[in-house]
Amino acid sequence: MTTPRRILVVSHTWREHALAAGVEVCRRLIAAGVDPVVPAEEHGELAASAPDLASIAVLGRDVVSRELELVIVVGGDGTILRAAEIARDSEAPLLGVNLGHVGFLAEAEREDLAEVIRHALDRDYTVEERMTLEVRVKGGDEVLYETWALNEVSIEKASRERMLEVAVEIDRRPLSTFGCDGVVVSTPTGSTAYAFSAGGPVVWPSVEALLLVPLSAHALFARPLVVGPESALAVELLERSNTKGVLWCDGRRPFDLPPGSRVVVRRSPKPVLLARVSNAPFTDRLVGKFDLPVAGWRGPDDEEGQRG
Repeated sequence: MTTPRRILVVSHTWREHALAAGVEVCRRLIAAGVDPVVPAEEHGELAASAPDLASIAVLGRDVVSRELELVIVVGGDGTILRAAEIARDSEAPLLGVNLGHVGFLAEAEREDLAEVIRHALDRDYTVEERMTLEVRVKGGDEVLYETWALNEVSIEKASRERMLEVAVEIDRRPLSTFGCDGVVVSTPTGSTAYAFSAGGPVVWPSVEALLLVPLSAHALFARPLVVGPESALAVELLERSNTKGVLWCDGRRPFDLPPGSRVVVRRSPKPVLLARVSNAPFTDRLVGKFDLPVAGWRGPDDEEGQRG
């Protein structure tokens, strides 16, 4: 008996154009003999918009994560980050179609949707591993919270009128203390997101590293740092400031941080898998997404081209 092919479809169903794109993906998969699956929280909107999809399989009710072959995501980077969270327990790669603004994590744009589905049906894609972060919050010897992130972990002040006073630690050694609005710890994937907005460097996805970027720090030494992938980074909320903080992972999953709590961030052993249908280098993606000016470039000379 042939094992059915099951592809999870995640879309921003609260936006009409994204909902329409999600319906189109589901219908095309069904026409090709593939079972579309949707998250439980999206089923109602999808069925209301397209009654012919009312009997579509629901993840967690009809299908478990390990049965998924692929995850097709239609939306912006926020939707892709949500899909990564939904499919965290599976081995299925994520294939993103951008309906947002920048869409750095997406592989294609809305006008390429039919072609993306063709690649998915033909299994014509490569799979790329992206580093993720393992996050642990401690209060004394007690573990208060554990989670993970693909882009970044941010430790931010909870009150607009108060600064956080933090101690930053690298590999179990103190580096500096300062007042700030917060601290971002990022992966290379997240270097073009919050960390970039805070003045951090762009890091190519093939580089294995962790970034630490202070937010509006009152300190002489508060530069962005890039450390090795096996380093452990810790941010401690100093009790003397009596200020609460908030932990955010990928702009989702908030957790309140009491004074004296300690956030430890390491590389997670479980990466996120991204499906790629294009061989375009990261440089081209950077130019395209940020609309960087390259007019006047004449290209490498013949000798450079031969060297690659």
